[in-house]
Amino acid sequence: MKKLLYIGNKLAQHGATPTTIDTLGTLFEKEGYSVKYASTYRNKVLRLGDMVGQVFRNRNTVDYVLIDTYSTTNFWYAILVGQLCRMLSLNYIPLLHGGNLPKRLEQNPKWCQLFFGRAYRIVAPSKYLLTAFKLKGFPCEPIPNSVEVNDYPFQKREHIRAKVLWVRSFAKIYNPGMAVTVIHQLKKEYPDAELCMIGPDKDGSLVEIQQYAQELGVTIDFPGMLSKKEWITRAKEYDVFINTSNFDNMPVSLIEAMCLGLPVVSTDVGGISYLIHHGVNGLTVPANDADAMTAAIQLLIGDSQQAQAIITTAYLDAQQYNWECIRDKWFEILQ
Repeated sequence: MKKLLYIGNKLAQHGATPTTIDTLGTLFEKEGYSVKYASTYRNKVLRLGDMVGQVFRNRNTVDYVLIDTYSTTNFWYAILVGQLCRMLSLNYIPLLHGGNLPKRLEQNPKWCQLFFGRAYRIVAPSKYLLTAFKLKGFPCEPIPNSVEVNDYPFQKREHIRAKVLWVRSFAKIYNPGMAVTVIHQLKKEYPDAELCMIGPDKDGSLVEIQQYAQELGVTIDFPGMLSKKEWITRAKEYDVFINTSNFDNMPVSLIEAMCLGLPVVSTDVGGISYLIHHGVNGLTVPANDADAMTAAIQLLIGDSQQAQAIITTAYLDAQQYNWECIRDKWFEILQ
């Protein structure tokens, strides 16, 4: 079986939200692949050094180097690792994740040409990134993010209540303050409305959000970072899942919510519209429009028939992201 070196931010052991390197890497291991990782260092300099070092040390044994590619600072990690792979004649595969990557194609065309233009393959999990990269002359392999559907027990919710769940890292790009504004507005009509915000603090936003909640006089449950099993158990207490991002690609958390029977209300940014079809398998609203998100949640509460139709369709749509439906696409690339 092939030997893989997976480059990315493997920081879940430090309390960060598990990312693709944690989930996809484990799935590869279950299929018999030999997988090495870089990096688990929290310090960015040490992390980059480990990534580079692992590529160099494994240059004679690894078959493919998988590189998680984001649009923020970590974009430059991917660029540097990709150039080293090119110098060592290693087949590297960028896995596109950053919702703002199309902007990188515009801002850094030369670096993008060096990195993406020399890649063995490029994997895009969403039609949004697939389309953007194709327009710039970088064809991609369409392989969506995957989940193991059986890990997410479906729960039938016949009557939607104002019990709202938010699961993400606390970071400005995910606009967590919008969720606080939404619950404040919901409480005006539903005094028993609740909001639970699960996730680790990524850039100091958590303290700001807690202060904002105090200013508005709303009580919010902040359980911090939970394991998958823990947050799935907690999800049973809630009836609506919201996503407030300003930039996004194809967040696995939305697919997980769909599997669990939680109707999704999300901002319509990046690749979200390719995953959530408004009024069909969820509801979408403009970015940073708390009024629209509040109204969408009220619609789900007030219109049981539409809510049930959305929940059922979303659950059926989520099945296509099951690992068993996706793994053959990876096998074709890693043959």
